[in-house]
Amino acid sequence: MPDTDLAIDLVHEDAHLLVLNKPAGLLCVPGRGEDKQDCLSARAMRRWPDALIVHRLDMATSGLVLMARGAAMQRALGDAFANRVMHKRYEAIVDGAMPVRDEWSVIDAPLMADWPRRPLQKVDPTGKPSLTRWRALSSTINEETAATHVLLEPLTGRSHQLRVHLLSIGHPILGDALYGSAEVQARAPRLLLHASELGFVHPATQQMLRFQSQPDFAPLLLSFSSLFSTARP
Repeated sequence: MPDTDLAIDLVHEDAHLLVLNKPAGLLCVPGRGEDKQDCLSARAMRRWPDALIVHRLDMATSGLVLMARGAAMQRALGDAFANRVMHKRYEAIVDGAMPVRDEWSVIDAPLMADWPRRPLQKVDPTGKPSLTRWRALSSTINEETAATHVLLEPLTGRSHQLRVHLLSIGHPILGDALYGSAEVQARAPRLLLHASELGFVHPATQQMLRFQSQPDFAPLLLSFSSLFSTARP
């Protein structure tokens, strides 16, 4: 069995918490079945036995994950997420051309489980309130396709929120095997969604911390750049 300790991208470590960079395709916590026991939390606990999960990213999503060291810190960080004082920002490449401007826009669409098709979620008036801020950085249009590089800030933490919200306004994330059409899935080798920023006040030191991570699909963004028909200066 390979030493999965080596497969941890450590961004920050102190006596109270960890910030790790999760690759796409790795679970945050164990799933059902022997083949789903390898996950970020299991790898972390092998190196830091007191490491506890605070929040999760979808298996297909890459990027920054915060873990607590001990139950007291887990509660403090969990409260920061619950009270919406945790700054979270994502980057994605979506299907279609979105308007590029400096102002942020908001998707306000309640979400609930799509029970006949679990684990999928859907927009429904009776669902839980769900808010996402978005701002398009650049977009490209050619004769056959269009794509937009977008920043996303979830103001709530619903399951699959960013994926469903973008789908609801007609711009599914490229490579999305759950919510994208066959064409959207075929345009990327993975879900092009990455948790790129985390910012919060350290519960123990009261220091303001901010971490950033460049998506591993950044080369794809560069390859798109020569085709961008609209770009923010």
